[in-house]
Amino acid sequence: MNLCTKRVPVGRTICSCITRTLLGKGPFNSFSSEVKAGTLKKTCLHDFHVAEGGKMVAYAGWSMPVYYTNHSHILSHLHTRKHASVFDVTHMVQTHVYGADRIKFIESLTVADIQGLHDNQAALTVFTNHMGGIQDDLIVTKTSLDYLFIVSNAGCAEKDVAHMQKQAAAMRQEGLDVKVERNENGLIALQGPEMAQVLQPGVNVDLSSLHFMHSTMATVFGVPDCRVSRCGYTGEDGVEISIPADRTVEVVKRLLASPDGSVKMAGLGARDSLRLEAGMCLYGNDIDERITPVEASLAWTIGKRRRETADFPGANIILQQLKDKPPVRRVGFMSTGPPVRSDVHIFDEGGATDIGSVTSGCPSPVLKKNISMGYVRREHAKVGTKVKLEVRNKLVDGVVVKMPFVPTQYYTGK
Repeated sequence: MNLCTKRVPVGRTICSCITRTLLGKGPFNSFSSEVKAGTLKKTCLHDFHVAEGGKMVAYAGWSMPVYYTNHSHILSHLHTRKHASVFDVTHMVQTHVYGADRIKFIESLTVADIQGLHDNQAALTVFTNHMGGIQDDLIVTKTSLDYLFIVSNAGCAEKDVAHMQKQAAAMRQEGLDVKVERNENGLIALQGPEMAQVLQPGVNVDLSSLHFMHSTMATVFGVPDCRVSRCGYTGEDGVEISIPADRTVEVVKRLLASPDGSVKMAGLGARDSLRLEAGMCLYGNDIDERITPVEASLAWTIGKRRRETADFPGANIILQQLKDKPPVRRVGFMSTGPPVRSDVHIFDEGGATDIGSVTSGCPSPVLKKNISMGYVRREHAKVGTKVKLEVRNKLVDGVVVKMPFVPTQYYTGK
């Protein structure tokens, strides 16, 4: 089954997504440097990025740094794995959901068991449509306050907000209590093994008690009303910090000046290759409305109670796939020869049968090997299966491997 039929020219850059960044090409065109600068939104860190030498490009309607002139994509990637880096993720959508029926509301749109979370615990989940396809992936935090805290993708901002507002209005018509509000805070991610030693001196909470996928309100370097969530998109130990917009630069400067570790800025380029090494999906590349959570190897996001209640959009299709197994699966690959990019065709070991397509790929800066992920027919999805990948009109050897490609370092307190 060939899931990506559109063939796309690619450039000589590090990652499939970075190709889009620099050339403005690709089936989803999330990245582009061709959009007029005046039409782009700017984060509260925009001027700071420019002053720091950020190479600014268009991404999902925002002007964002892809790398910094004094620190290449590869150096940023390796620095994050060894030390710590700050990423501006303010372009992502931060939402608060209020009301007595807020959990019922979010569970009517997603596959997660939010009811079963502890206070201040978070879950990765997906919005699904009536066909079981993924409308977006998001993180939902069940805060100890009177709201849910949601972070979703910039590229789906208008769609996601409209989707939530429409459902909230429908539920209010039924007499239920729910309200959706955008949060305009700045949002940064501090990622890497030195995160805790750098951040701990500046926060009024004990980071050793803040475990992976948990969140707390905190004062950060003197800035009150920040939300610190232990999560991220790199596979490293890290946090995402929601900060009042007018004080975000202040916090970033304090982190960069830390005497307790080596902290540098990092851009979209490093963020993309880091998430690929960690085996994480990028919406619009690796998952979209045509792909179910089961096909995407995200069945673990579907809560046990939700499987029993079967009351999320597309439940009939998704639960049937859980029972019968899906026709295709998202898997990882390692390959020889030239780097593999998105939309590369995958063939069986003999090279005769087209069995799928690559959705993301790059040379791994850590492993120094070509890594990629994509979808293949179920019978070819087993780890160890040999395949051929069509790169520059030639077939190269590849093998299905387990993801993540680089072991994750999440802090669980154990």
